[in-house]
Amino acid sequence: MRNHVLLLHFVRQHAILFTIRNCPGISGRITVKRKSVPRDRKEVSRKMKQGFDDIMAKVKQCGKKTVSVSVAQDSAVLEAVREAKERGIADAILVGDEAKIREVADSIGMNLDGYEIIDEPDMIAASLKAVKLAHEGRADMYMKGLIDTKDFLKSVLDKEVGLRTGSPLSHVGVFEIEGIDRLLFLTDVAFMTYPTLEDKAHIIQNTVPVCNACGVDMPKIAPLAAVEVVNPKMPVTVEAAELTKMCEEGKITGCIIDGPLSLDLAVDPEAAKHKGATGRKICGDADVLLFPDIHAGNLVYKAIVHMVKMRNGGILTGTKVPVILTSRSDSFETKVNSIALAAVVSEELKKRA
Repeated sequence: MRNHVLLLHFVRQHAILFTIRNCPGISGRITVKRKSVPRDRKEVSRKMKQGFDDIMAKVKQCGKKTVSVSVAQDSAVLEAVREAKERGIADAILVGDEAKIREVADSIGMNLDGYEIIDEPDMIAASLKAVKLAHEGRADMYMKGLIDTKDFLKSVLDKEVGLRTGSPLSHVGVFEIEGIDRLLFLTDVAFMTYPTLEDKAHIIQNTVPVCNACGVDMPKIAPLAAVEVVNPKMPVTVEAAELTKMCEEGKITGCIIDGPLSLDLAVDPEAAKHKGATGRKICGDADVLLFPDIHAGNLVYKAIVHMVKMRNGGILTGTKVPVILTSRSDSFETKVNSIALAAVVSEELKKRA
């Protein structure tokens, strides 16, 4: 039976080839293979303008940070915290069941000398004690350990000791992707499900300080849609145009917004050239990809993570201090990168206070 081939193209340097066998019915065999796309000499010679090495270098310029870990008896989190301490990114205060923390630390060969441990066996109480450290300024960032995300977020939003600022919370994922000469900031891929126009304005305001902390002074923000023109039958395009107008009128500051934009026009200058879109404010050089909903954002996020050579980290924003909410499926490096990202964002937020 004939094979049917679908080619998914994210950037010109990477292509994902899906071969679907035994169609129709789609119930046959599916093979997934990464295929390299030849690059011209100019592309090969281009160097990153920003990357996680730059973020790590910025950490060294900041004052020493401290991360408060909620329910710290988690091996993956303790390994990341140890690495962060050894690299000089941040010290840690470990809150949770001390006996279990020491047991887990011993199982991974981690020496707990030099770590403050606050013993609290009850997970909910531990999360409140941990977030209070950040609330009171003893910690510069707050990290999830072995606790359900729902309960962790309840501590973040606690009215007495939490990290509320009056702004809605949103998530930003920061990516260094091979073949793209700058960091990409993806938002919101994990927290806000169906953001309204007002929510999107808040997401942008939450994301700009993250960009600034990473060395992007005037980030270019692309509100994404399936098309790059306004279509009244596609509300996402209407809202993207409204965000652009709000920026032009000074209602959203500290950035450049140009939308609606399709993904290719946002990240690929050649696509912008071929589509005759070189007169726009963003021509394949967007810093921030603002997604219309969590489905679009999460799918692109996971496609990059699992199909492209990259480094990434992510934090929750709109809070008094950066919140590190990594997934158990995130790599060790992603957890360490997220702590480093939180450290530089913490420094930026203190400058703004």
